[in-house]
Amino acid sequence: MSTIYILWLRQIKRYLRSKSRLVGSLAQPLLFLVALGFGFGPVYQQAGEGSYVQFLVPGIISMTILFTAMFSGIEIIWDRQFGFLKETMVAPVSRLNIMIGRTLGGATVAIMQGLIVLILASLFGFHPVSWSMLPLAILAMLLIALFFTGLGTAIASLLQDMQGFQLIMNFLIMPIFFLSGALFPLKSLPLVLNTIIKFNPLAYGVDALRDSLINQSYFGLSLDFTVMAISAMIILGIGTYLFNKIQI
Repeated sequence: MSTIYILWLRQIKRYLRSKSRLVGSLAQPLLFLVALGFGFGPVYQQAGEGSYVQFLVPGIISMTILFTAMFSGIEIIWDRQFGFLKETMVAPVSRLNIMIGRTLGGATVAIMQGLIVLILASLFGFHPVSWSMLPLAILAMLLIALFFTGLGTAIASLLQDMQGFQLIMNFLIMPIFFLSGALFPLKSLPLVLNTIIKFNPLAYGVDALRDSLINQSYFGLSLDFTVMAISAMIILGIGTYLFNKIQI
């Protein structure tokens, strides 16, 4: 347990020490929120759908968690290049504990980013339907963060090149984000697009956040949490297996 705690704390300290990382990771979500929220707001309102900022914020929170959690995997490659990973792996501790500590640390940082975006969004007119549903929203953030931290770790465990990791991440992140319903309603979509979205785990995370924060749901909250929980367990299992196979 001490190993898990140390690695978890190390991830958080890295995040808190890097002011540029904090500012940079918040710049893109805020740009999306301002540009899209106010740019498409009148069109969305004329269509009779209400406030687009209200609709958009859960998707932007999900995007923040997605980017932060996935790119936490790059720290494995960074630590491998600078020797810290070797020191950690040869220590008399279970690799499973190392994986758990790193995953929980990355997920915690991603949730912190999501909560900061939620707070900042209130400055732009966003307000949850009920603050009593915030614990469910945080649970949805946790499941999103665990899934994508595990996915980032799994991919990083197979690579040794930082540039290669960034290319693969960009190749995955953008389709996952844009095909999640973060920016548009899922109702009345073409059948092909609707089918693809149903196989995207982030779509259920966005839907769970939207249900928790603004009481709008497409899949239903129980299905959202079931799919996310199962997906997170599967990808964490795969990530743990690949992490155990790392050659140092």
